[in-house]
Amino acid sequence: MDPTTLLSGLSFLWSPVVAAVLIVVAVFFIWMALAPPKKNTSRLAEYNPTTEAIENADLEKSFFQRVVWPLLKKLLHFLGTLAPSKNIESVRMMIMAAGGLGGMSPLDFIGLRLLALTIFAAGAFLLFSPTGLGFWPLVRNILIAAVVGYFLPLLWLRSKVSARKQQILKALPDALDMLTIGVEAGLAFESALLRVSERWNNALTLEFRRTVGEMRMGMPRAAALQRMAERTGVHEVSTFVAILVQSDALGVSIAEVLHAQAFQMRVWRRQRVQELAQQAAVKMVFPLVFLIFPSMFIVILGPSLPLILSSFGNMAGG
Repeated sequence: MDPTTLLSGLSFLWSPVVAAVLIVVAVFFIWMALAPPKKNTSRLAEYNPTTEAIENADLEKSFFQRVVWPLLKKLLHFLGTLAPSKNIESVRMMIMAAGGLGGMSPLDFIGLRLLALTIFAAGAFLLFSPTGLGFWPLVRNILIAAVVGYFLPLLWLRSKVSARKQQILKALPDALDMLTIGVEAGLAFESALLRVSERWNNALTLEFRRTVGEMRMGMPRAAALQRMAERTGVHEVSTFVAILVQSDALGVSIAEVLHAQAFQMRVWRRQRVQELAQQAAVKMVFPLVFLIFPSMFIVILGPSLPLILSSFGNMAGG
């Protein structure tokens, strides 16, 4: 192609209109590059919500959450202040071992026991007073109902503590295996804890998440692990944390400690299963003696029982 023809074909690039358009585009991009970033009001609202946002969030809750539950918590807290304070620390440890019970404080739980005592006693009074019982039988029934109402929340709390401990014991060997694999693969201990907590969702992994959060907030590793052991209330977790803290203080490799602890936990789990298997024979005595054997005797001896009774009757008459 002739160069003169090519230059004449590209002559429109030097026109004033194209030059003006290019200048405007360049100024626009320069302004976009130098302009301050816009504030993301939606993200800021998550951290600094307005009064209207708070009111809308409150209105989305149910009537029980907005009105009944706060009043009930105030009543339980007031009743808890009336009880003796010597067992508050033990109640706090039990609530912590049960998983928190939705933010219930020890005073709230003591107030719940007193409230249950009052409700059961009032229910017994309303139930037995129209029956015409005497004064002392009525008092006896009310006292029995009050004792049942007072100890029923404690039994419920202990059952939750036991169930949570069993869940932690069941998940601990597998979690230690995953921790060992993660640390041996090159992950930091905190990252390995977070990876295990992302894989499963149980009581132990919830404690792992909380421990990692405390570490990231600046708490020392030893203190965060000891707090986790206190919250779980499981002897195996306390032993594992004590060995881990001591090994970290002495400079021992965490991977070796985790490998040894994972092996030990598997041995403990096998021994626990064998112990439960040996207890099965003893636990089967009660249903065998009081449920299965009577049914078998009825089925086997039932058809022949009239004949046996008539034979004994004939012998007595003869």
